[in-house]
Amino acid sequence: MNNKTDERAGQQDGSPAARSFSFRGLIRTNPGDFIFENVTRFFAFLVLALVFLMVYEMTVQSLPAIKEFGFGFITSSDWDPVNNLFGALPFIYGTLFSSLGALLLAVPLSVGVAIFLSELAPGWLEQPLSMLVELLAAIPSIVYGLFGIFVMIPWLQSDIQPFLMEEFGWMPLFEGAPYGFGMMAAILILTIMILPIITSISRDVMRSIPNSQREAALALGATRWESIRIVLTGSKSGILSAALLGLGRAVGETMAVTMVIGNSADISVSLLNPAHTMASVLANEFAEATSKLYVSSLIEIALLLFVMTLILNAIARAIVWRMTKRYSTAVA
Repeated sequence: MNNKTDERAGQQDGSPAARSFSFRGLIRTNPGDFIFENVTRFFAFLVLALVFLMVYEMTVQSLPAIKEFGFGFITSSDWDPVNNLFGALPFIYGTLFSSLGALLLAVPLSVGVAIFLSELAPGWLEQPLSMLVELLAAIPSIVYGLFGIFVMIPWLQSDIQPFLMEEFGWMPLFEGAPYGFGMMAAILILTIMILPIITSISRDVMRSIPNSQREAALALGATRWESIRIVLTGSKSGILSAALLGLGRAVGETMAVTMVIGNSADISVSLLNPAHTMASVLANEFAEATSKLYVSSLIEIALLLFVMTLILNAIARAIVWRMTKRYSTAVA
């Protein structure tokens, strides 16, 4: 009788000791709940274990390159597999340049689309447009790559790049030859690919702003644009996190970028020149790597890419958490 009383008290107060005691009671009284709870706990820890396993394996496999080149692996621009010289700087530069360039183009477009969908579009138009935007996110990257090769690159090669060279060729950004394949093609294809992610999240964040704020602004004589500015001010943290998630997608994108970037391990500020990213060099050269140091260097690039993506996602999660906490406090 006393044990049953303690079990009920333990379930009510939730303390570790009480939970342990009630846990034994749960086995006796409801084994189905006990099995379900532990199976789901196993699945959760399995995901965590997979992440640690990936990090461990990449670290172990990249140790020969780490011992050989040390920190110089990140700062060196030499990539010569024939002479066993490996430096990741051209790939880190190409990854950051293409991703930040795509982000620069995608954020204004995405926020504009999100404003229209959440604040201005009539109901009969908002639903099909939202569905089409989300559909873009589901298209495989190989399809984007084929679109880039057969549609975008001929267009860049014949019209856009000759025009830019003629009008703005004095700028370092537009020096070079109109190959079509290069950094410009990679930035444009990444812009198309991350646009649906940033748009969808920004739209949802704007919708989460209470209608009372819009109604209060309009009641005080604000115009429609001024009420939208209030929504944008309240959504800025969420939009920033959406941009960071889009950046994370751009950093890790492989196939489409590999097909259009030209694949040259050079560092150049020109948008017309071919380049390489961390993901594209892995896709291109892993099957050709013959020596142990070559394979280890590629795995170290994969490890750097993993850490970079992890940091970007952690920053985005922290911003979303901060925004959610602020609004839950405001509502309370």
